[in-house]
Amino acid sequence: MNQQPQSERIIIFDTTLRDGEQSPGATLNVDEKLIIAHQLARLRVDVIEAGFPYASPGDFEAVQKIAQAVGIESGPTICGLARASRDDIKAAANALKPAANARIHTFIATSDIHLEYKLKKTRKEVLEIAPEMVAYAKSFVDDVEFSPEDAGRSDPEYLYQVLERVIDAGATTVNIPDTVGYTTPSEFGGLIRGIKENVPNIDRAIISVHGHNDLGLAVANFLEAVKNGARQLECTINGIGERAGNAALEELVMALHVRRQYFNPFFGRPPESKEPLSTIDTRQIYKTSRLVSSLTGMLVQPNKAIVGSNAFAHESGIHQDGVLKHKLTYEIMDAES
Repeated sequence: MNQQPQSERIIIFDTTLRDGEQSPGATLNVDEKLIIAHQLARLRVDVIEAGFPYASPGDFEAVQKIAQAVGIESGPTICGLARASRDDIKAAANALKPAANARIHTFIATSDIHLEYKLKKTRKEVLEIAPEMVAYAKSFVDDVEFSPEDAGRSDPEYLYQVLERVIDAGATTVNIPDTVGYTTPSEFGGLIRGIKENVPNIDRAIISVHGHNDLGLAVANFLEAVKNGARQLECTINGIGERAGNAALEELVMALHVRRQYFNPFFGRPPESKEPLSTIDTRQIYKTSRLVSSLTGMLVQPNKAIVGSNAFAHESGIHQDGVLKHKLTYEIMDAES
């Protein structure tokens, strides 16, 4: 399924195989990544970020094989990550060649702390590099995503300038990362709203969000971002990822599903609309969760929302009695859905 971004619904961008694999101890081999990629396709994610091709020969091979086996015309978009450098972007383009629908995701930091201490570059230099590298990526694929790393701590006015430049250069998605998991929901929603209001050509790109769970706020931040115009969510199965992890796919999808009447108006729909807000097959969530847990060796905590073994268990006698009489007394969703 060719998933060109559509703003009337949520685009699910799964980065389990890239950011998720960066969890300490979660190393996957090529065959294991292929198994997960096939299951992500059955889950009906829109985009699979298959890896970072320039990082290692193993990553290159994994992206290439996923592009070939899973990146069919009727399947998800296959994405490769690349720093804002020609070598990185060319490696991603080569790895993605077999995919029917390919995306290059390139990034460079925009916060002053990253510019000074990591990149050793000025704002002016990054303002020139970012659009140049987006244009280079565009010479290989039509679908280009750009991320201003550490956007959550970047000067908003400078961020607006960078985003305007990269969209002019051909970026089809601009992804706003809360790289260190620092923002609160109101702050993150405000950041997205500011981008919508102050980047003149923002209507030519989909706004995406990426965030880490250092303060336990990633999912809440994303839902606030959705209310303010974000239409792509970058997430992982079971919320695995760097440090405290990423926003959990299953929590985001089910929050939008169960609370659809609340979120529908933000998509210009009547509250009572039954049309799904994402393409995810929710019946595949539990199976996908257990597969990722098994192959990565990262156990799912029993009280984990949606997929934990206790998520639909009731210890209290009062709760048990109520559920036996009618599930809706203490359960807000069907465990089999």
